[in-house]
Amino acid sequence: MGAGHPLTLKWLGIDTYQEAVIYLHRDCEVCRSEGFEAQARVRVEAAGGQIVATLNVVDSDILAPCEAGLSVVAWRQLRVADGDTVRVSAEPPLDSLVALRGKIYGRRLDAAAMRAIVDDIAAGRYANIYLAAFVAACAGGRLDVDETVALTRAMVDAGQRLDWGRAPIADKHCVGGLPGNRTTPIVVAIATAAGLTMPKTSSRAITSPAGTADTMETMAPVELDLPAIRRVVEREGGCVVWGGAVGLSPADDMLIRVERPLGLDSEGQLVASVLSKKVAAGATHALIDIPVGPTAKVRSPQAAALLMTLLEHVAATLGLSTRIVLSDGAQPVGRGVGPALEARDVLAVLRREAGAPADLAERALMLSGALLEFCGAAAEGTGIATARGLLDSGRAWRKFLAIADAQGGFREPPRAAHVRMVDAPCAGRVGAIDNRLVSRIAKLAGAPRDAAAGLELFVKVGDRVDAGAPLYALHAESPGELDYAFDYLAAHPETVVVLPA
Repeated sequence: MGAGHPLTLKWLGIDTYQEAVIYLHRDCEVCRSEGFEAQARVRVEAAGGQIVATLNVVDSDILAPCEAGLSVVAWRQLRVADGDTVRVSAEPPLDSLVALRGKIYGRRLDAAAMRAIVDDIAAGRYANIYLAAFVAACAGGRLDVDETVALTRAMVDAGQRLDWGRAPIADKHCVGGLPGNRTTPIVVAIATAAGLTMPKTSSRAITSPAGTADTMETMAPVELDLPAIRRVVEREGGCVVWGGAVGLSPADDMLIRVERPLGLDSEGQLVASVLSKKVAAGATHALIDIPVGPTAKVRSPQAAALLMTLLEHVAATLGLSTRIVLSDGAQPVGRGVGPALEARDVLAVLRREAGAPADLAERALMLSGALLEFCGAAAEGTGIATARGLLDSGRAWRKFLAIADAQGGFREPPRAAHVRMVDAPCAGRVGAIDNRLVSRIAKLAGAPRDAAAGLELFVKVGDRVDAGAPLYALHAESPGELDYAFDYLAAHPETVVVLPA
Protein backbone atom coordinates (compact mmCIF):
# COMPACT_ATOMS: atom_id res chain seq x y z
CA MET A 1 0.00 0.00 0.00
CA GLY A 2 1.08 3.58 -0.62
CA ALA A 3 1.32 6.55 1.67
CA GLY A 4 -1.48 7.50 4.03
CA HIS A 5 -2.63 6.96 7.58
CA PRO A 6 -3.10 3.26 8.59
CA LEU A 7 -6.40 2.37 10.24
CA THR A 8 -7.98 -0.95 11.24
CA LEU A 9 -11.23 -1.85 9.46
CA LYS A 10 -14.39 -2.58 11.41
CA TRP A 11 -17.48 -4.03 9.73
CA LEU A 12 -20.48 -1.73 10.20
CA GLY A 13 -22.88 -3.16 7.61
CA ILE A 14 -24.15 0.21 6.35
CA ASP A 15 -25.81 0.07 2.94
CA THR A 16 -25.40 3.33 0.99
CA TYR A 17 -26.70 1.78 -2.23
CA GLN A 18 -23.78 2.23 -4.67
CA GLU A 19 -21.89 5.14 -3.07
CA ALA A 20 -18.49 4.38 -1.56
CA VAL A 21 -18.39 5.91 1.95
CA ILE A 22 -15.73 5.73 4.67
CA TYR A 23 -16.56 6.35 8.33
CA LEU A 24 -13.92 7.81 10.66
CA HIS A 25 -14.04 8.96 14.27
CA ARG A 26 -13.73 12.71 14.64
CA ASP A 27 -10.70 12.23 16.93
CA CYS A 28 -8.79 9.89 14.62
CA GLU A 29 -5.30 10.87 13.48
CA VAL A 30 -6.41 11.27 9.86
CA CYS A 31 -9.09 13.84 10.62
CA ARG A 32 -6.84 15.78 13.01
CA SER A 33 -3.72 15.85 10.85
CA GLU A 34 -5.40 16.39 7.48
CA GLY A 35 -8.19 18.66 8.66
CA PHE A 36 -10.77 16.41 7.00
CA GLU A 37 -14.40 17.28 7.48
CA ALA A 38 -17.58 15.39 6.64
CA GLN A 39 -18.23 15.02 2.89
CA ALA A 40 -14.53 15.30 2.02
CA ARG A 41 -13.40 13.05 -0.82
CA VAL A 42 -10.53 10.80 0.27
CA ARG A 43 -8.45 8.02 -1.21
CA VAL A 44 -8.70 4.66 0.56
CA GLU A 45 -6.04 2.03 -0.13
CA ALA A 46 -5.98 -1.64 0.86
CA ALA A 47 -4.10 -4.72 -0.29
CA GLY A 48 -6.84 -5.35 -2.86
CA GLY A 49 -6.63 -1.94 -4.49
CA GLN A 50 -7.85 1.60 -3.95
CA ILE A 51 -11.03 3.63 -4.24
CA VAL A 52 -12.18 7.20 -3.76
CA ALA A 53 -14.80 7.53 -1.04
CA THR A 54 -16.90 10.17 0.68
CA LEU A 55 -16.00 10.77 4.33
CA ASN A 56 -18.64 10.59 7.04
CA VAL A 57 -17.52 11.60 10.54
CA VAL A 58 -18.62 9.66 13.64
CA ASP A 59 -18.83 11.14 17.14
CA SER A 60 -20.13 8.04 18.95
CA ASP A 61 -18.21 5.00 20.18
CA ILE A 62 -19.30 2.90 17.21
CA LEU A 63 -15.72 3.45 16.00
CA ALA A 64 -12.50 3.93 17.96
CA PRO A 65 -10.11 6.68 16.78
CA CYS A 66 -7.84 4.00 15.32
CA GLU A 67 -10.61 2.32 13.33
CA ALA A 68 -12.40 2.92 10.03
CA GLY A 69 -15.71 1.68 8.68
CA LEU A 70 -16.78 1.30 5.06
CA SER A 71 -20.14 1.19 3.33
CA VAL A 72 -21.08 -2.22 1.96
CA VAL A 73 -20.25 -1.30 -1.64
CA ALA A 74 -16.84 0.15 -0.65
CA TRP A 75 -16.10 -3.01 1.34
CA ARG A 76 -16.83 -5.12 -1.74
CA GLN A 77 -14.85 -2.88 -4.08
CA LEU A 78 -11.73 -3.12 -1.90
CA ARG A 79 -12.21 -6.86 -1.20
CA VAL A 80 -11.32 -6.46 2.47
CA ALA A 81 -12.13 -8.32 5.69
CA ASP A 82 -12.82 -7.26 9.26
CA GLY A 83 -9.51 -6.32 10.91
CA ASP A 84 -7.65 -5.53 7.68
CA THR A 85 -5.60 -2.35 7.45
CA VAL A 86 -6.44 0.53 5.13
CA ARG A 87 -4.62 3.78 4.49
CA VAL A 88 -6.48 7.04 4.01
CA SER A 89 -5.08 10.11 2.28
CA ALA A 90 -6.31 13.28 0.59
CA GLU A 91 -7.72 13.06 -2.92
CA PRO A 92 -6.48 15.86 -5.23
CA PRO A 93 -9.12 18.32 -6.50
CA LEU A 94 -10.75 17.39 -9.80
CA ASP A 95 -10.11 19.71 -12.74
CA SER A 96 -13.26 18.47 -14.46
CA LEU A 97 -15.40 20.13 -11.77
CA VAL A 98 -14.49 23.47 -13.33
CA ALA A 99 -16.15 22.38 -16.57
CA LEU A 100 -19.13 21.00 -14.65
CA ARG A 101 -19.64 24.32 -12.87
CA GLY A 102 -19.50 26.06 -16.25
CA LYS A 103 -22.23 23.76 -17.57
CA ILE A 104 -24.40 24.56 -14.56
CA TYR A 105 -24.14 28.24 -15.56
CA GLY A 106 -25.08 27.46 -19.15
CA ARG A 107 -21.73 27.05 -20.92
CA ARG A 108 -21.31 24.29 -23.52
CA LEU A 109 -19.09 21.29 -22.87
CA ASP A 110 -16.63 20.63 -25.69
CA ALA A 111 -15.39 17.08 -26.40
CA ALA A 112 -12.32 17.41 -24.14
CA ALA A 113 -14.33 18.73 -21.19
CA MET A 114 -16.98 16.04 -21.62
CA ARG A 115 -14.33 13.34 -21.75
CA ALA A 116 -12.68 14.64 -18.59
CA ILE A 117 -16.00 14.59 -16.73
CA VAL A 118 -16.93 11.11 -17.98
CA ASP A 119 -13.48 9.68 -17.20
CA ASP A 120 -13.69 10.98 -13.63
CA ILE A 121 -17.22 9.58 -13.28
CA ALA A 122 -16.18 6.16 -14.61
CA ALA A 123 -13.19 6.10 -12.26
CA GLY A 124 -15.46 6.66 -9.26
CA ARG A 125 -14.05 10.10 -8.47
CA TYR A 126 -17.44 11.83 -8.45
CA ALA A 127 -19.45 11.82 -5.24
CA ASN A 128 -23.22 11.47 -5.56
CA ILE A 129 -23.60 15.22 -5.15
CA TYR A 130 -21.39 15.86 -8.21
CA LEU A 131 -23.20 13.17 -10.19
CA ALA A 132 -26.54 14.77 -9.33
CA ALA A 133 -25.21 18.17 -10.39
CA PHE A 134 -24.10 16.78 -13.76
CA VAL A 135 -27.43 15.01 -14.35
CA ALA A 136 -29.40 18.14 -13.46
CA ALA A 137 -27.15 20.42 -15.53
CA CYS A 138 -27.78 18.26 -18.62
CA ALA A 139 -31.53 17.73 -18.09
CA GLY A 140 -34.31 19.71 -19.69
CA GLY A 141 -32.81 19.80 -23.18
CA ARG A 142 -29.54 21.39 -22.01
CA LEU A 143 -27.36 19.06 -24.11
CA ASP A 144 -27.10 20.02 -27.79
CA VAL A 145 -26.40 17.51 -30.56
CA ASP A 146 -22.60 17.89 -30.46
CA GLU A 147 -22.57 17.56 -26.67
CA THR A 148 -24.70 14.41 -26.92
CA VAL A 149 -22.27 12.92 -29.46
CA ALA A 150 -19.34 13.83 -27.19
CA LEU A 151 -21.04 12.31 -24.16
CA THR A 152 -21.83 9.09 -26.03
CA ARG A 153 -18.27 8.74 -27.37
CA ALA A 154 -16.78 9.41 -23.96
CA MET A 155 -19.05 6.81 -22.34
CA VAL A 156 -18.00 4.18 -24.90
CA ASP A 157 -14.30 4.95 -24.53
CA ALA A 158 -14.43 4.91 -20.72
CA GLY A 159 -15.40 1.24 -20.59
CA GLN A 160 -14.76 -2.11 -22.21
CA ARG A 161 -15.90 -2.82 -25.76
CA LEU A 162 -16.86 -6.18 -27.22
CA ASP A 163 -15.93 -7.31 -30.72
CA TRP A 164 -17.67 -10.39 -32.05
CA GLY A 165 -15.66 -10.56 -35.26
CA ARG A 166 -18.74 -10.83 -37.47
CA ALA A 167 -21.87 -8.99 -38.59
CA PRO A 168 -24.67 -8.39 -38.18
CA ILE A 169 -24.80 -8.21 -34.39
CA ALA A 170 -28.39 -7.41 -33.46
CA ASP A 171 -29.69 -5.35 -30.56
CA LYS A 172 -33.02 -3.93 -29.48
CA HIS A 173 -34.02 -1.24 -27.01
CA CYS A 174 -37.14 0.52 -25.81
CA VAL A 175 -36.77 4.08 -24.51
CA GLY A 176 -39.24 3.22 -21.74
CA GLY A 177 -42.17 4.90 -20.09
CA LEU A 178 -44.61 2.07 -20.81
CA PRO A 179 -45.33 -0.27 -17.87
CA GLY A 180 -45.22 -3.98 -18.62
CA ASN A 181 -43.60 -3.53 -22.04
CA ARG A 182 -41.20 -6.43 -21.50
CA THR A 183 -40.69 -7.55 -25.09
CA THR A 184 -36.89 -7.96 -25.01
CA PRO A 185 -36.66 -11.56 -23.73
CA ILE A 186 -39.20 -12.62 -26.35
CA VAL A 187 -37.42 -10.75 -29.15
CA VAL A 188 -34.04 -12.23 -28.16
CA ALA A 189 -35.53 -15.73 -28.15
CA ILE A 190 -37.10 -15.26 -31.61
CA ALA A 191 -34.06 -13.52 -33.14
CA THR A 192 -31.58 -16.14 -31.93
CA ALA A 193 -33.93 -18.96 -32.97
CA ALA A 194 -33.79 -17.38 -36.44
CA GLY A 195 -30.00 -17.59 -36.39
CA LEU A 196 -29.12 -14.00 -35.51
CA THR A 197 -26.44 -13.12 -32.96
CA MET A 198 -27.95 -10.97 -30.22
CA PRO A 199 -25.83 -10.34 -27.09
CA LYS A 200 -28.38 -8.26 -25.16
CA THR A 201 -27.07 -6.24 -22.25
CA SER A 202 -29.91 -4.62 -20.36
CA SER A 203 -30.37 -2.11 -17.55
CA ARG A 204 -32.02 -2.39 -14.21
CA ALA A 205 -34.89 -0.02 -13.48
CA ILE A 206 -34.07 3.69 -13.42
CA THR A 207 -37.46 5.40 -13.00
CA SER A 208 -39.67 2.36 -13.70
CA PRO A 209 -40.94 -0.55 -11.56
CA ALA A 210 -38.78 -3.00 -13.52
CA GLY A 211 -35.96 -3.02 -16.01
CA THR A 212 -35.32 -5.87 -18.42
CA ALA A 213 -32.44 -7.10 -16.24
CA ASP A 214 -34.71 -7.09 -13.16
CA THR A 215 -37.34 -9.14 -15.01
CA MET A 216 -34.85 -11.59 -16.54
CA GLU A 217 -33.22 -12.10 -13.14
CA THR A 218 -36.42 -13.69 -11.84
CA MET A 219 -35.96 -16.39 -14.52
CA ALA A 220 -32.17 -16.79 -14.81
CA PRO A 221 -28.90 -15.26 -13.51
CA VAL A 222 -27.99 -11.97 -15.21
CA GLU A 223 -24.79 -10.87 -13.43
CA LEU A 224 -22.35 -12.55 -15.81
CA ASP A 225 -18.78 -11.42 -16.46
CA LEU A 226 -17.44 -10.92 -19.98
CA PRO A 227 -15.96 -14.42 -20.42
CA ALA A 228 -19.28 -15.94 -19.31
CA ILE A 229 -21.22 -13.70 -21.72
CA ARG A 230 -18.96 -14.81 -24.57
CA ARG A 231 -19.50 -18.47 -23.68
CA VAL A 232 -23.29 -18.04 -23.62
CA VAL A 233 -23.39 -16.14 -26.92
CA GLU A 234 -21.02 -18.51 -28.70
CA ARG A 235 -23.12 -21.45 -27.49
CA GLU A 236 -26.64 -20.11 -28.01
CA GLY A 237 -26.29 -17.00 -30.19
CA GLY A 238 -27.58 -14.56 -27.59
CA CYS A 239 -28.09 -13.63 -23.96
CA VAL A 240 -30.10 -11.31 -21.73
CA VAL A 241 -27.76 -10.00 -19.01
CA TRP A 242 -27.26 -6.97 -16.78
CA GLY A 243 -24.86 -4.56 -18.47
CA GLY A 244 -23.82 -3.04 -15.15
CA ALA A 245 -21.99 -6.23 -14.18
CA VAL A 246 -19.45 -5.99 -17.02
CA GLY A 247 -18.42 -2.34 -17.20
CA LEU A 248 -19.34 -1.77 -20.84
CA SER A 249 -20.42 1.79 -20.04
CA PRO A 250 -19.37 2.35 -16.40
CA ALA A 251 -20.02 6.09 -16.43
CA ASP A 252 -23.63 5.45 -17.41
CA ASP A 253 -24.01 2.97 -14.55
CA MET A 254 -22.76 5.68 -12.16
CA LEU A 255 -25.22 8.22 -13.55
CA ILE A 256 -28.10 5.78 -13.24
CA ARG A 257 -27.26 5.65 -9.52
CA VAL A 258 -28.54 9.20 -9.08
CA GLU A 259 -31.05 9.30 -11.93
CA ARG A 260 -33.12 6.68 -10.12
CA PRO A 261 -33.81 8.64 -6.89
CA LEU A 262 -34.08 11.93 -8.81
CA GLY A 263 -36.57 10.39 -11.25
CA LEU A 264 -34.69 11.99 -14.17
CA ASP A 265 -34.00 10.42 -17.54
CA SER A 266 -33.21 13.39 -19.77
CA GLU A 267 -33.24 13.21 -23.57
CA GLY A 268 -29.53 13.75 -24.23
CA GLN A 269 -28.44 11.38 -21.47
CA LEU A 270 -31.03 8.84 -22.58
CA VAL A 271 -29.57 8.85 -26.10
CA ALA A 272 -26.00 8.62 -24.78
CA SER A 273 -26.97 5.84 -22.37
CA VAL A 274 -28.75 3.73 -24.98
CA LEU A 275 -26.27 4.12 -27.81
CA SER A 276 -23.08 3.87 -25.74
CA LYS A 277 -24.18 0.47 -24.47
CA LYS A 278 -25.13 -0.73 -27.95
CA VAL A 279 -21.76 0.25 -29.37
CA ALA A 280 -19.86 -1.10 -26.35
CA ALA A 281 -21.69 -4.44 -26.63
CA GLY A 282 -20.49 -4.75 -30.24
CA ALA A 283 -23.86 -4.20 -31.92
CA THR A 284 -23.91 -3.31 -35.60
CA HIS A 285 -27.71 -3.05 -35.96
CA ALA A 286 -30.01 -1.63 -33.25
CA LEU A 287 -33.81 -1.58 -33.35
CA ILE A 288 -35.18 1.15 -31.08
CA ASP A 289 -38.79 1.24 -29.92
CA ILE A 290 -40.27 4.63 -28.97
CA PRO A 291 -43.73 4.26 -27.39
CA VAL A 292 -45.77 7.46 -27.79
CA GLY A 293 -48.72 8.32 -25.60
CA PRO A 294 -50.18 11.02 -23.34
CA THR A 295 -48.80 9.40 -20.15
CA ALA A 296 -45.75 7.67 -21.67
CA LYS A 297 -42.21 9.04 -21.47
CA VAL A 298 -42.56 10.41 -25.02
CA ARG A 299 -45.94 12.14 -25.08
CA SER A 300 -46.40 13.49 -28.60
CA PRO A 301 -45.48 12.67 -32.21
CA GLN A 302 -43.48 15.90 -32.30
CA ALA A 303 -41.36 14.86 -29.30
CA ALA A 304 -40.92 11.41 -30.82
CA ALA A 305 -39.70 12.91 -34.10
CA LEU A 306 -37.10 15.01 -32.28
CA LEU A 307 -35.87 12.04 -30.27
CA MET A 308 -35.76 9.86 -33.39
CA THR A 309 -33.69 12.45 -35.25
CA LEU A 310 -31.23 12.73 -32.36
CA LEU A 311 -30.89 8.95 -32.00
CA GLU A 312 -30.32 8.48 -35.73
CA HIS A 313 -27.76 11.30 -35.94
CA VAL A 314 -25.69 10.16 -32.93
CA ALA A 315 -25.86 6.50 -34.00
CA ALA A 316 -24.70 7.33 -37.53
CA THR A 317 -21.80 9.36 -36.14
CA LEU A 318 -20.71 6.28 -34.16
CA GLY A 319 -21.15 3.89 -37.10
CA LEU A 320 -24.21 2.11 -35.67
CA SER A 321 -27.10 1.24 -38.02
CA THR A 322 -30.48 1.95 -36.47
CA ARG A 323 -34.11 1.35 -37.29
CA ILE A 324 -36.62 3.20 -35.13
CA VAL A 325 -40.18 2.08 -34.51
CA LEU A 326 -42.83 4.44 -33.15
CA SER A 327 -45.35 2.36 -31.20
CA ASP A 328 -48.60 2.88 -29.29
CA GLY A 329 -47.90 4.09 -25.76
CA ALA A 330 -51.46 4.88 -24.70
CA GLN A 331 -51.64 2.21 -21.98
CA PRO A 332 -49.58 -0.49 -20.24
CA VAL A 333 -48.65 -3.65 -22.13
CA GLY A 334 -49.46 -7.11 -20.85
CA ARG A 335 -50.92 -7.63 -17.40
CA GLY A 336 -48.00 -7.50 -14.96
CA VAL A 337 -46.05 -4.44 -13.83
CA GLY A 338 -43.06 -5.44 -11.69
CA PRO A 339 -40.18 -7.90 -12.31
CA ALA A 340 -41.83 -11.26 -11.55
CA LEU A 341 -45.27 -10.25 -12.83
CA GLU A 342 -43.74 -9.15 -16.14
CA ALA A 343 -41.70 -12.35 -16.30
CA ARG A 344 -44.87 -14.41 -15.94
CA ASP A 345 -46.32 -12.55 -18.95
CA VAL A 346 -43.14 -13.23 -20.94
CA LEU A 347 -43.29 -16.93 -20.13
CA ALA A 348 -46.98 -17.12 -21.01
CA VAL A 349 -46.21 -15.71 -24.48
CA LEU A 350 -43.18 -17.93 -25.07
CA ARG A 351 -45.04 -21.03 -23.86
CA ARG A 352 -48.00 -20.08 -26.08
CA GLU A 353 -50.42 -20.37 -23.19
CA ALA A 354 -54.09 -19.81 -24.00
CA GLY A 355 -54.37 -16.88 -21.58
CA ALA A 356 -51.14 -15.12 -22.62
CA PRO A 357 -51.50 -11.33 -23.02
CA ALA A 358 -52.22 -10.82 -26.72
CA ASP A 359 -50.95 -7.23 -26.79
CA LEU A 360 -47.50 -8.24 -25.47
CA ALA A 361 -47.31 -11.10 -27.97
CA GLU A 362 -48.28 -8.92 -30.94
CA ARG A 363 -45.90 -6.13 -29.94
CA ALA A 364 -43.02 -8.60 -29.53
CA LEU A 365 -43.83 -10.16 -32.92
CA MET A 366 -43.93 -6.73 -34.58
CA LEU A 367 -40.53 -5.79 -33.15
CA SER A 368 -39.03 -9.21 -33.86
CA GLY A 369 -40.25 -9.04 -37.43
CA ALA A 370 -38.74 -5.59 -37.93
CA LEU A 371 -35.42 -6.79 -36.47
CA LEU A 372 -35.33 -9.91 -38.65
CA GLU A 373 -35.91 -7.81 -41.77
CA PHE A 374 -33.41 -5.14 -40.65
CA CYS A 375 -30.66 -7.73 -40.12
CA GLY A 376 -31.41 -9.73 -43.28
CA ALA A 377 -32.86 -12.80 -41.55
CA ALA A 378 -36.20 -12.32 -43.30
CA ALA A 379 -37.24 -10.69 -46.58
CA GLU A 380 -38.95 -7.32 -46.38
CA GLY A 381 -42.61 -7.77 -45.57
CA THR A 382 -42.17 -11.31 -44.21
CA GLY A 383 -40.61 -10.58 -40.81
CA ILE A 384 -43.73 -10.83 -38.66
CA ALA A 385 -44.80 -14.08 -40.31
CA THR A 386 -41.33 -15.54 -39.81
CA ALA A 387 -41.31 -14.44 -36.17
CA ARG A 388 -44.79 -15.88 -35.59
CA GLY A 389 -43.70 -19.21 -37.03
CA LEU A 390 -40.72 -19.37 -34.66
CA LEU A 391 -42.99 -18.56 -31.70
CA ASP A 392 -45.87 -20.87 -32.63
CA SER A 393 -43.56 -23.81 -33.40
CA GLY A 394 -42.00 -23.66 -29.93
CA ARG A 395 -38.52 -22.93 -31.30
CA ALA A 396 -38.39 -19.54 -29.57
CA TRP A 397 -39.38 -21.11 -26.22
CA ARG A 398 -36.74 -23.82 -26.56
CA LYS A 399 -34.14 -21.21 -27.44
CA PHE A 400 -35.10 -19.09 -24.42
CA LEU A 401 -34.72 -22.12 -22.14
CA ALA A 402 -31.33 -22.87 -23.70
CA ILE A 403 -30.15 -19.28 -23.13
CA ALA A 404 -31.40 -19.33 -19.53
CA ASP A 405 -29.66 -22.65 -18.95
CA ALA A 406 -26.41 -21.30 -20.40
CA GLN A 407 -26.63 -18.24 -18.13
CA GLY A 408 -26.89 -20.44 -15.04
CA GLY A 409 -30.24 -22.18 -15.08
CA PHE A 410 -33.93 -21.42 -15.60
CA ARG A 411 -36.24 -20.77 -12.65
CA GLU A 412 -39.90 -19.87 -12.27
CA PRO A 413 -40.56 -16.25 -11.12
CA PRO A 414 -41.55 -15.82 -7.44
CA ARG A 415 -45.04 -14.93 -6.24
CA ALA A 416 -45.86 -12.22 -3.72
CA ALA A 417 -46.86 -13.06 -0.16
CA HIS A 418 -49.72 -10.55 -0.16
CA VAL A 419 -52.28 -9.80 -2.91
CA ARG A 420 -55.24 -7.41 -2.79
CA MET A 421 -57.86 -7.16 -5.52
CA VAL A 422 -59.38 -3.84 -6.60
CA ASP A 423 -62.81 -3.99 -8.23
CA ALA A 424 -64.70 -1.73 -10.63
CA PRO A 425 -66.76 0.89 -8.76
CA CYS A 426 -69.56 0.71 -11.34
CA ALA A 427 -70.59 -0.93 -14.59
CA GLY A 428 -69.22 0.79 -17.68
CA ARG A 429 -66.29 1.02 -20.05
CA VAL A 430 -62.59 1.50 -19.26
CA GLY A 431 -61.85 4.97 -20.59
CA ALA A 432 -58.18 5.44 -19.70
CA ILE A 433 -55.24 3.89 -17.83
CA ASP A 434 -52.51 6.26 -16.62
CA ASN A 435 -49.05 4.79 -17.31
CA ARG A 436 -47.28 7.01 -14.81
CA LEU A 437 -49.68 6.29 -11.96
CA VAL A 438 -49.57 2.55 -12.65
CA SER A 439 -45.76 2.66 -12.46
CA ARG A 440 -45.80 4.74 -9.29
CA ILE A 441 -48.23 2.40 -7.52
CA ALA A 442 -46.20 -0.66 -8.54
CA LYS A 443 -43.11 0.98 -7.03
CA LEU A 444 -44.97 1.86 -3.83
CA ALA A 445 -45.90 -1.82 -3.56
CA GLY A 446 -42.17 -2.62 -3.50
CA ALA A 447 -41.09 -3.10 -7.13
CA PRO A 448 -38.40 -3.51 -8.32
CA ARG A 449 -36.65 -4.00 -4.95
CA ASP A 450 -39.05 -6.84 -4.15
CA ALA A 451 -39.12 -8.88 -7.33
CA ALA A 452 -42.60 -10.32 -6.76
CA ALA A 453 -44.18 -6.93 -5.98
CA GLY A 454 -46.14 -4.77 -8.39
CA LEU A 455 -49.52 -4.37 -10.01
CA GLU A 456 -51.48 -6.79 -12.18
CA LEU A 457 -54.03 -5.37 -14.64
CA PHE A 458 -57.08 -7.33 -15.76
CA VAL A 459 -58.55 -4.78 -18.19
CA LYS A 460 -57.59 -2.71 -21.22
CA VAL A 461 -58.85 0.62 -22.50
CA GLY A 462 -62.19 0.06 -24.19
CA ASP A 463 -63.12 -3.05 -22.19
CA ARG A 464 -66.63 -3.23 -20.74
CA VAL A 465 -66.81 -4.19 -17.06
CA ASP A 466 -69.54 -5.00 -14.55
CA ALA A 467 -69.76 -3.38 -11.15
CA GLY A 468 -67.52 -5.33 -8.79
CA ALA A 469 -65.51 -6.95 -11.59
CA PRO A 470 -61.75 -7.09 -10.89
CA LEU A 471 -59.77 -4.21 -12.41
CA TYR A 472 -56.32 -4.98 -11.01
CA ALA A 473 -54.50 -6.57 -8.11
CA LEU A 474 -51.72 -5.21 -5.89
CA HIS A 475 -48.86 -7.60 -5.07
CA ALA A 476 -46.49 -6.93 -2.16
CA GLU A 477 -44.09 -8.71 0.16
CA SER A 478 -45.28 -6.92 3.30
CA PRO A 479 -48.72 -5.82 4.56
CA GLY A 480 -47.40 -2.29 5.13
CA GLU A 481 -46.34 -1.81 1.51
CA LEU A 482 -49.63 -3.30 0.35
CA ASP A 483 -51.57 -0.79 2.47
CA TYR A 484 -49.34 2.10 1.36
CA ALA A 485 -49.87 1.32 -2.33
CA PHE A 486 -53.61 0.77 -1.80
CA ASP A 487 -54.04 4.09 0.02
CA TYR A 488 -52.22 5.93 -2.77
CA LEU A 489 -54.37 4.16 -5.32
CA ALA A 490 -57.56 5.10 -3.49
CA ALA A 491 -56.46 8.75 -3.60
CA HIS A 492 -55.89 8.52 -7.38
CA PRO A 493 -59.00 6.97 -9.00
CA GLU A 494 -57.75 8.31 -12.34
CA THR A 495 -55.26 5.41 -12.45
CA VAL A 496 -57.90 3.29 -14.18
CA VAL A 497 -60.93 5.31 -15.27
CA VAL A 498 -64.24 3.47 -15.63
CA LEU A 499 -66.84 5.53 -17.50
CA PRO A 500 -70.33 4.65 -16.22
CA ALA A 501 -72.57 2.82 -18.66
